[in-house]
Amino acid sequence: MIELDDSPPGGGRDAWEQAVAAVLTKMRRDDTRAAALDTRTLDGVEVPALAAPRDDDGAAVGAFPYRRGVATADEGWDARALVSATAPDPARVALDELENGSTSLWIRAQDAASLAVVLDEVHLDLAPVVLDAVGCPAADLAAALVERAPQSGRSLHPRTNLGADAFGAALRSGAPADLDSLAQVARVAAQAGVRGVTVDATAAYDAGSGDVTEIAFALAAGVESLRALDEAGIDVRDALALMEFRLSVSDDQFVSIAKLRAARQLWAAVARECGVTDDAAVMHQHAVTARPMLTRYDPWTNLLRTTIAAFAAGVGGAESVTVLPFDQALGEPATLGRRMARNISRLLVEESHLGVVADPAGGSYAVEQLTDNLAEAAWSAFREVERAGGLRKALESGLIRDRIDRERDTRDEQVRTRRTPLTGVSEFPLADESVLDRDPAPLDPQVHSWAHEFEALRDDPAPVPVVLAAMGTVAEHTGRAGFATNALTAGGVPVRSTGATAEPGDVVAAVHESRSPVAVLAASDQQYDEHGAAYVEALRAAGVRWVVLAGRPTDELGALVDDHVAVGDDIVAKTRRIRAELDRAGGES
Repeated sequence: MIELDDSPPGGGRDAWEQAVAAVLTKMRRDDTRAAALDTRTLDGVEVPALAAPRDDDGAAVGAFPYRRGVATADEGWDARALVSATAPDPARVALDELENGSTSLWIRAQDAASLAVVLDEVHLDLAPVVLDAVGCPAADLAAALVERAPQSGRSLHPRTNLGADAFGAALRSGAPADLDSLAQVARVAAQAGVRGVTVDATAAYDAGSGDVTEIAFALAAGVESLRALDEAGIDVRDALALMEFRLSVSDDQFVSIAKLRAARQLWAAVARECGVTDDAAVMHQHAVTARPMLTRYDPWTNLLRTTIAAFAAGVGGAESVTVLPFDQALGEPATLGRRMARNISRLLVEESHLGVVADPAGGSYAVEQLTDNLAEAAWSAFREVERAGGLRKALESGLIRDRIDRERDTRDEQVRTRRTPLTGVSEFPLADESVLDRDPAPLDPQVHSWAHEFEALRDDPAPVPVVLAAMGTVAEHTGRAGFATNALTAGGVPVRSTGATAEPGDVVAAVHESRSPVAVLAASDQQYDEHGAAYVEALRAAGVRWVVLAGRPTDELGALVDDHVAVGDDIVAKTRRIRAELDRAGGES
């Protein structure tokens, strides 16, 4: 019989920190403290590599402040499918979703007539429907749905949401929040016994915000909605029951898990200030796999991104989860994309059984600490909005937009330098890839894609290839040659390699054949020191005007080349400079 050692691990945190210091020393890192392994979110929130136990384990699942969510049924979360009224045959799309795994519909429509088409065969008492009005008052769609139920001989499912979204729509459009429609829809929803208000914080994330700002926007929009409903004569408890919050989840799984937990805790704090501490204080969460992380190039990698995000949504306690199809960024998703999106939720729920345990991340020191860090930062950001007079005034003054723009620019810089890598786009791009063709999706919101700069370069590739002058044997050049090829391809620059070369003259034929004015040298440091100058001279003699070194050059070699490309560089800026030379050559030919 095997005897298990149940004694605590020896050494504790001090031993772990000493082990970390030894590894960092071996890596020649200047900072050998364990804290050097900590990272930060886009908003500057610390993500600890190793967290300490909490003094307070916090409330249990299902107890105020609902940080740990509510008790779950074995069937897991509500798998909510997004259906656009402008999709080809939207009624068939809606029915196909419900017959094959989706449990509710999120319908984006531009008028009552288009909504009726989508709902043609939907049983409204069996499938919750969440409305999203685009270009028309939310009250119009709400009235059409409520009137349709008795006409079809059915009542609305209690988790139906008529979808009045005053502040997410205002952020997206720049127009004032439609508070009249918000109050009108809320009254209709209360009479129908369904939800009526969507607090769509994904509007902030789609525009470029980080996770903290998205939580703060959700809180501020929720509070402003409560104020508007109070002014309309709706009791605060009734108003809370009408609300559902829509939040983004990304492939940063631990941050996404902690974000949902922190958002629930903070909304419970808001409800407490309103005198509510029972289950009416629960933040009903609809998590959506983040649109900005989806790419048009190598869209198959989106399947990995959305699977991680959906996992985070389920573990984080979202009641409803929308997994966007892998081809969503290309336009109207095809049947394959929809089927695979449904299957992601079904596999996580039915095969991985993520819905069986409530708050499975609860008690993890790192997740608990990250939840605290996000909650503290988001509450501070929310209070800043309140000090400015609330969300209405913060939108008018530009306070919210300025904060989002700063975070958008920070992320763009991280993507350009590949500190935030995008597989298939900024890292490991597929040369000569053709983008999948999809029908337009005119009702989709505008999104600041993380990949937008790289994808714009790929959309308009350089007219002439770069010559990759590989010095020495494969073993001597392959590391830097591969790095340079990936970087250039990501920036829309085709690459023609010379293959292994033994002497400078071996690169001349490739230059003459390609007629390229740009060459990239790739080799080991030893090869650079011994033969780099001779290769540069040979390239210049063959007609190359612009020589780029893969890696960081020595002072001597740096004086001979025109540029270099290395880890941590702004790849977009580097490739734009190279493309300028190639474009000039293309114009001269």
